[in-house]
Amino acid sequence: MQEKLNNHKYLKEYRKKLRKNPTKAESQLWKALKKSQLEGTKFRRQHSIGNYIVDFYSVKEKLIVELDGQVHDNFINEEYDRKRTEYLESLGFTVIRFENYLVFEQLAMVLEAIKAEFKEN
Repeated sequence: MQEKLNNHKYLKEYRKKLRKNPTKAESQLWKALKKSQLEGTKFRRQHSIGNYIVDFYSVKEKLIVELDGQVHDNFINEEYDRKRTEYLESLGFTVIRFENYLVFEQLAMVLEAIKAEFKEN
């Protein structure tokens, strides 16, 4: 029997809290991703995979989009993010990261970079 990876019950309330209190960058990017607006690709937000909650996730593309604010700019968080990314990639996911300011200053570029990760139909 395969271990359940997605949306463990013990993370449900925390996922819900994160969805209700997004960062400004998450809100901005979500406006462009929700309702399959980007190339018809459905994204979920604050989805858990294993013990991690990812910012945005496309099941179809096996693509995870992470937004990083200043809290990520230190050795401890960089190491945590590296291990987290390695784990998710070991499961076959593609993980791409953007700094928050890019969502505000270069949203079109961020969306193009996300689309560039989509598999050919």
